[in-house]
Amino acid sequence: QVQLVESGGGLVQPGGSLRLSCAASGNIFSINTMGWYRQAPGKQRELVAVVDFNSRPKYAESVKGRFAISRDIAKNTVDLQMDSLKPEDTAVYYCNAGRVFLDYSDYESHRSLDAWGQGTLVTVSS
Repeated sequence: QVQLVESGGGLVQPGGSLRLSCAASGNIFSINTMGWYRQAPGKQRELVAVVDFNSRPKYAESVKGRFAISRDIAKNTVDLQMDSLKPEDTAVYYCNAGRVFLDYSDYESHRSLDAWGQGTLVTVSS
């Protein structure tokens, strides 16, 4: 129904930058939130950044001032610009689309679903 395709992960040295991109496709009427989560080895998945339908961003404290999330509502895409990367940013990053409505009927009925990408690995190491 809804597919999320991520790109942009890789290996970067501490202090470097990476940009992650995610595109949602499928039979989509609207998406409430789009964002990024990450999961490091041995840890739970955590929120990195999310942006709502009004383009209001929310960031984890650990990435504030270093990461910037942006969204194109019309194209159903979300990007994450990551600067000043640290080794502790190493993780698999997952794109998320929250409260996806597939058509107007679903929207009126408040019937929504969440979708996840397959994940992209970000490694910060010298």
